[in-house]
Amino acid sequence: MLSYLDRLEADSIDIFREAVAESERPVLLYSIGKDSSVLLHLARKAFYPSPPPFPLLHVDTTWKFREMIAFRDETARRLGLELIVHRNPDCLAEGINPFDHGSARHTDLWKTQGLRQAMEEHRFDLAFGGARRDEEASRAKERVFSFRTAQHRWDPKDQRPELWRLYNTRIGPGESIRVFPLSNWTELDVWRYIQREHIPIVPLYFAAERPVVERDGVLIMVDDDRMPLAEGEVPEPRTVRFRTLGCYPLTGAVPSQARTVPEVVAEMRTATTSERQGRVIDRDRSGSMERKKQEGYF
Repeated sequence: MLSYLDRLEADSIDIFREAVAESERPVLLYSIGKDSSVLLHLARKAFYPSPPPFPLLHVDTTWKFREMIAFRDETARRLGLELIVHRNPDCLAEGINPFDHGSARHTDLWKTQGLRQAMEEHRFDLAFGGARRDEEASRAKERVFSFRTAQHRWDPKDQRPELWRLYNTRIGPGESIRVFPLSNWTELDVWRYIQREHIPIVPLYFAAERPVVERDGVLIMVDDDRMPLAEGEVPEPRTVRFRTLGCYPLTGAVPSQARTVPEVVAEMRTATTSERQGRVIDRDRSGSMERKKQEGYF
């Protein structure tokens, strides 16, 4: 008899195979986080013994944690996978950053516009992503196969029905699809699967003593010397870990003593808050994530 995780795994693998069969130029959006690690693991299982028939795409804002970038490069090298790293050239030229330009503009230009550029430059018509419905309200509205217009826009009021496991993959000229094989997984499911499959993840997910400052109730890790400190502000060593990873100035750590996967799983069993509580970009405006997605954000 299949276990609960077996059924989740089987459904995700089925989604991968269905999507690739209907796509001309698929790609896997690799954000380096735990969900991306699980997504990549499932993709490799779906097409084993061949490698996944698509490259990895990382839309790099240049503000990720240094450990994330090291993990990204090591993973692609270890698995022998094609990795495409796209950095918005306009942002590079203008020096866009979250401190001088604000989190909303930083996210729009680096991530949203960067993703649109990469999709068009490489003519990808389908992109796998690791989003889950339990993460955030707007993500709960999305289908497994979520369509984008030729302008990369998403309309939450114009989505196709998905009955049982029947997916409508038909797209028009210039349109593209986002596909989310982990839609029905929860944060705890992801951690239990990481534990069962021994999936490597970025060490930032485990508790360790790290230099942090507290701003507006958020513990920000000072990852390099680009982060300006306020007068009198001094990074303090705190034992923390991250439930979610993004640009380091916009990602809050949480106090924790969970230093291993079993300890994180035990911590998750009693968690009552969303992992995205530490994402500063979700606080920009009410409903900000849904607006970002309508404009083309992942």
